[in-house]
Amino acid sequence: MKRDDFRRLKCESPVVSASASKSLKEANVVQVLIGVATILAAANGASIAVEPAADWPCFHGPNRDNKSPDQGLLKEWPAGGPKLVWKTEIVGKGFSSATIADSTVYITGDVANVCTLFAFDMNGTLKWKMDAGQGWEQKNYTGSRGSATVDGGLVYVLNAHGVLTCFDAKTGQRKWSHTAKEFGGSAGGWGYAESPLIYKTAVVFKPGGSGCIVALNKQTGALMWKSSGFSAGPEYSSCMTFSLGNQDFIATGTRGGIVCVNATTGAKVWMNDFCANNTANCPTPAFSDGHLFWSNGYGKGCICLKPGPAGATVVWQGQQMVCHHGGYVIHEGHIYGDSAKTVCLDLKTGQEKWSERFVGKGSLTYADGMLYLFGESGGKAALVACTPEKPQLKGEFSVAGTGASWAHPVVIGGRLYLRYDTNLYCYDVKAK
Repeated sequence: MKRDDFRRLKCESPVVSASASKSLKEANVVQVLIGVATILAAANGASIAVEPAADWPCFHGPNRDNKSPDQGLLKEWPAGGPKLVWKTEIVGKGFSSATIADSTVYITGDVANVCTLFAFDMNGTLKWKMDAGQGWEQKNYTGSRGSATVDGGLVYVLNAHGVLTCFDAKTGQRKWSHTAKEFGGSAGGWGYAESPLIYKTAVVFKPGGSGCIVALNKQTGALMWKSSGFSAGPEYSSCMTFSLGNQDFIATGTRGGIVCVNATTGAKVWMNDFCANNTANCPTPAFSDGHLFWSNGYGKGCICLKPGPAGATVVWQGQQMVCHHGGYVIHEGHIYGDSAKTVCLDLKTGQEKWSERFVGKGSLTYADGMLYLFGESGGKAALVACTPEKPQLKGEFSVAGTGASWAHPVVIGGRLYLRYDTNLYCYDVKAK
């Protein structure tokens, strides 16, 4: 399968809990602009008319590789950062990232212990919001987890309690929902946090257990397959796809390690437990040039594998990158990722090229030759040239928020989206 084909395979989404007790009629009432966003226009105090945006329809983008197709972006930020287009403070508590499709920005957040899916237009005005089930209200880390996935006029959300819900993307009308428990799954200590994957006609997520991964018909929610050949806790990593020849595979992190299954049947192809830990397995694997990379936190490290149709060979493994959940990106033969600082490794050898603190521990994404970094504390964002040579800081600024920020930055349509706690910020990063 060609790379362009995977642009159509798309992505992942969060799901909701069992508070689907409201009738559709009541849910539709919630959609009105009752909570119109607080829009702060950039410099002149007016909202900015925008062109329709390109799509970033799921966590880590259309190819699930954390790389934006955008070109013509700023190579250096002005003092104080790029121009603020709009900001809203109503998205609720959470750690999910923004997804953008059909000129709509989708994001989840917990409001009064209800996981809520918000839809904004490109000027930051609320179009509708919908109840996606029970929120996650704990002593620590209260808030939504997984990011919404948009495909074919539908939005998929998996909430922290393992409820996967499908909504109409234009109206928010609830289409169907299933719970992880229906498939024999049970959550880890911090609930469910993955973002669902779209593969052809299926939406894929991990309930955990003996049928750890399931594929449902994305239109109806009917079961298509359950994974077989292994049993594992679901953990917090999302699924991704890669192809070898004419075969498609799905890989993800689990309590038992990184696992690869046949994308059509769910049958296990191979599994490797080198990076698995007993606390939280969060990052999503990344594939490039025949190599599959996975890094994990809690002192475990990273592994690079060369997968085949029936197994995988270890290319290298070690502790060069210990990624909690800030993610990584592969670009031109090098891996750039979070390891309590930003690290660059050679994909095929694991050799470290550089490491710098920049924003400290945090998350990142790639666009137009640059890395966009976002710190997990203090709201610090930075722009860094994406090169294996000596890294160059090209700008930094900070946004307001409280607590830990684990949402990943998104760059699409010339815009930078940053989510910090209850705040969602949108910046203009197009070169003038």
